[in-house]
Amino acid sequence: MDPRMLAALVTSVISQVLLCLLLFPSSPTDHIFTSTSSTSTLFPLILHILSSSELLTSISLLSPTRKRKRIGSFVDSEQEEEEINDEGFTGDDSSQVPLPPHLDSFKLCFRMTSSTFKWLSGLLEPLLECRDPVGSPLNLSPEIRLGVGLFRLATGSGYADISSRFGVSEATSRFCTKQLCRVLCTNFRFWVAFPSPSELQSVSAAFEAIGGIPNCCGVIDCTRFRVAREGNYQEDSVAAQIVVDSASRILSVVVGFHGDKGDSRVLKSSTFYRDVEEGKLLNSSPVFLKGVAVPQYLIGDGGYPLLPWLMVPIVDPVRTSSEEDFNVVHHLMRLPALRTIASLRNWGVLSRPIDEEFRTAVAYIGACSILHNVLLMREDYSALCDATDDFSSYDQCSQYYRDTTSLEENSIEQKASVIQNALSARAKEFRT
Repeated sequence: MDPRMLAALVTSVISQVLLCLLLFPSSPTDHIFTSTSSTSTLFPLILHILSSSELLTSISLLSPTRKRKRIGSFVDSEQEEEEINDEGFTGDDSSQVPLPPHLDSFKLCFRMTSSTFKWLSGLLEPLLECRDPVGSPLNLSPEIRLGVGLFRLATGSGYADISSRFGVSEATSRFCTKQLCRVLCTNFRFWVAFPSPSELQSVSAAFEAIGGIPNCCGVIDCTRFRVAREGNYQEDSVAAQIVVDSASRILSVVVGFHGDKGDSRVLKSSTFYRDVEEGKLLNSSPVFLKGVAVPQYLIGDGGYPLLPWLMVPIVDPVRTSSEEDFNVVHHLMRLPALRTIASLRNWGVLSRPIDEEFRTAVAYIGACSILHNVLLMREDYSALCDATDDFSSYDQCSQYYRDTTSLEENSIEQKASVIQNALSARAKEFRT
């Protein structure tokens, strides 16, 4: 019998037996929901076995057996070669591990549909296969390599659990995850790219449809992800600055600063800030509102400085005034960024303290940001939070205050206030 069919048959029998144990308990009182019920005691174990058997069933249902074509192995440096060879590979992870066949299981295990998984596997295949440990080829299909890495990102599971589920060593699980992040962040970072001037026109038009104020080219926000290394008593965090459009697509991501820096300091330390200040970004012609030139700008929370290209909420607005209207519109336009942050935290590895080195945590955030855009591009909303959700818990503007400003910055802020007032008047007209 075809091994794939045999695997499916065996797993089906196991599943049926376990379901019978649930549906027909051994004693009349087992169905009662109590803390001492034998069914409730067995239930987590049964679910784990069912989940594992589902992973083991679908190997052949998704990826047919085929002879792999090797691209070759290489490393960047002697240091990296030593690092890879010290991982403890045996070179015999040849079992072709299955992937879940059902739609809901794919979303749970990988935060994407099966069709997106297949598309991504085909796209990344040459790069996932070309950097095996020197002298220790893994003999794993690209689907399994991708599955192991995605499972780590999507669920946050530890390497011991991944090793058990996929039938590979812990060293292989770690390698596949590291390799996936490296490929995404190195070869596919263009999936997170700031739009060209012509593309920004449609971005600003979409924001104007939300709040009525023109020339907004994105929302900027900064969030922190916790990093906790086993054995360390001090928890670190990494700051991630993102710029998004009205559809929650990430236009820019800056990751790598320690989380104790405030939003304003992270911004001013970033290449994005320098590019805008040097006129490389947001440099198209302004629009005019009652004689006031309004340049292209971003929306940001109160942790950022008020700049001609960065509009923040008005502090203590006068009730029923245009200032209050501006703040209402401003909040509505910020929601896509909060939705993006919430969606990034949907990835299991980012939803809890990341038990890795700081630089690995940075790579995880970058990889999840790229995958976020990939899913949006494919109209796959498996990992995207619902637009109607309450994102107030992800709004950290009250936690990170702006730095004190110099005289020069005060002068810039005064010029920006003129633009802010013009936008406030337009927001009032829009809401009237």
